[in-house]
Amino acid sequence: MNQLKILTLDDDPDILDVLELTLSEDYIVFQGKNGEEGLRLAKAHSPDLIITDYKMPVMDGRQFCRFIKKDILLQHTPIIMLTGKGEVRDKVGGLEAGADDYLVKPFEPNELLARIRMILRRTKRSLDANPLTRLPGNSSIMDELQYRIQAQNPFAVGYADLDKFKAYNDTYGFERGDEILKETAHILIEATQEKGNSETFVGHIGGDDFVFICDDNLADGISQEVIRKFDLKAPQFYSEKDRIRGYILAKNRQGEQIKVGLLAISIGIVSSRKQEISHIAQVAEIGAELKKYAKSIDGSSFVRDQRIEE
Repeated sequence: MNQLKILTLDDDPDILDVLELTLSEDYIVFQGKNGEEGLRLAKAHSPDLIITDYKMPVMDGRQFCRFIKKDILLQHTPIIMLTGKGEVRDKVGGLEAGADDYLVKPFEPNELLARIRMILRRTKRSLDANPLTRLPGNSSIMDELQYRIQAQNPFAVGYADLDKFKAYNDTYGFERGDEILKETAHILIEATQEKGNSETFVGHIGGDDFVFICDDNLADGISQEVIRKFDLKAPQFYSEKDRIRGYILAKNRQGEQIKVGLLAISIGIVSSRKQEISHIAQVAEIGAELKKYAKSIDGSSFVRDQRIEE
């Protein structure tokens, strides 16, 4: 695994030494003495994160931040601003210029490392987010799955997708379909907040495919809440005529007109409680199988993997 790169800027050599000692074990570190030098280093090395002092000669931290945020290749690079104790104006100025976080000097090395990990994770998820729902995408989903597998605590993965969504899109149009996807994302977020915990993850695989990852004992409750909320909301997306009769008229692949029931949501739950989950592909394979079975059931439903290792 390639080490991430961090650029540190400060005109105080002692601070640069502390940063070097704190970061060099886990990251590749580049250092500069002012914002102007920092811009050259940032363009040359494309760091994953930048730590800069506010007060520096030639170009201060605020000016530096503004230049970084205007550069199309660097504008997504997260920046931590270092400020002096009690210098509120510096903190506000740094944040207004585009800094993502700030830390007061002198700082605790462990706190700095914790802030770095948090910001890098948040930035990765933000860049990976689905443009429609803003939920984390496939890269973040795989990272979360890998983290859960390595932690070796019982976990569950809920694979959710919408039944009859293509027919809805064909009848009502893609703009209305996109509204359904955004509402489904909101439902998943609300359900996991109400029935999950702070570690529960929600992601958008693509199209009408979503996923949630949680402690195993929370999966059934989340699924039930998702279904309850979805079934309450779904009829509102239809015309009164279609809602009353309970179906829409659509065409099948042979071009024949058929009756298609209202939207439903199907969830397949993959669990590590009774079997060893050792790789991501295993989760995806079981999830696809379970989701297919759930979709064969009329209406919204969830099914849980019941297999037990011999």
